[in-house]
Amino acid sequence: MTDQSQNKSSQHEAEYPGRPAAPSSKHGFLLLIIAIIVVIVVVITGVVPRLRAKAALKTETDKSAVPTVDVIQPKQGAPHQEIVLPGNIQAFTDAPIYARTNGYLKNWYVDIGARVKAGQLLAVIDTPEVDQQLMQARADLNTAEANSNLSQITWKRYEDLKNTDSVSKQDVDNANGDYEAKKATEAASAANVKRLEDTKAFQNIYAPFDGVITARETDIGQLIDQGSSNTQKELFHIAAIKTLRVYVNVPQQYSIAAKPGLTADLTLGEYPGRRFQGTLVRTANAIDVASRTLLVEVDVNNSTGELLPGAYTEVHLKLPNDVPSYILPVSALIFRAQGLQVATVDSNNKTKLVAITLGRDFGSQVEVLSGLNADDKVIINPSDSVVDGEQVNPLLPKDASPSQQGQPNQSQPKPGGAQ
Repeated sequence: MTDQSQNKSSQHEAEYPGRPAAPSSKHGFLLLIIAIIVVIVVVITGVVPRLRAKAALKTETDKSAVPTVDVIQPKQGAPHQEIVLPGNIQAFTDAPIYARTNGYLKNWYVDIGARVKAGQLLAVIDTPEVDQQLMQARADLNTAEANSNLSQITWKRYEDLKNTDSVSKQDVDNANGDYEAKKATEAASAANVKRLEDTKAFQNIYAPFDGVITARETDIGQLIDQGSSNTQKELFHIAAIKTLRVYVNVPQQYSIAAKPGLTADLTLGEYPGRRFQGTLVRTANAIDVASRTLLVEVDVNNSTGELLPGAYTEVHLKLPNDVPSYILPVSALIFRAQGLQVATVDSNNKTKLVAITLGRDFGSQVEVLSGLNADDKVIINPSDSVVDGEQVNPLLPKDASPSQQGQPNQSQPKPGGAQ
């Protein structure tokens, strides 16, 4: 067979000198297949990347058309909320002490800071003028009593003479009228003596209740005028501090929950880390139209005397949270003409603007009283152009910070909250 091939080649070269012999049909078919494979490879390596790039570009374009937004789910507030409000500590009973008689201060026995009991002598006033008036009044009373006795004797004599027709009935009536007038004069003189005796008794100044002397505005020899007008100066100032009271203005939104019996703790800067327990005892049962607040009274036991009246304090009121509230970061709020809103994402990944009502302001977070549910997805840092029905791609951060998770720092809320 080899000889035949060589013969054919020799014959071909003889017939067609300088030209190669034609390949066999099998070898040509193989070459054709190889050529087709090469073409296919070239097509695949050239077209497929272009198709993939085109598909990626379309995907990227679609993604760019749907904005990605960061969302959080609001954290529900605690069932009991604590609000911190400013207050001024006041004595349970506080009274200035004025003189009720005229004279000069003879002596005083207590000074500022002294703790006194009810009925304890504080000072003595020398009253020479009152003493003279009392002596004169007693003399007038003696005169009135003598005149009354004489008039009574005269009237009785006229009564006896009337039975013998020695005097007329008119004379008897005149004697009786004179006796009644003298008796009234006697009563008036006795009342004047009693008044002056009571006035003289006011020369001794006594403590009206248990307390502490917070001011002494007099000294020995000072002229004393009775009364409590603006021109008169108080002698002492006394305050009952065993129990103290604090008046607090509670914002209207918490007025329903502020009821007598609630626990209220007091904190003061001079006692860091300490709380003095008090109780809400009464409310004004009316909202002040100027401040939209409810005035409440908190009483606190001060048997140790550590708390001082007039001091500033922060009152921590623990209110039951009847209405569920939620916590959001301030960055989620939208301020528009329609009011305060937040943007949420529904189940179809479309935006929805929701009107909300704020409660307390924690600085970087706020409390939402109405408008949200626990399963809502709220957009953080929404764009100014966000509208209802906009398609978005919500992204819930896996490593959200406490502020993004809606956990407020309730240790230092702003007093009064948001209105």
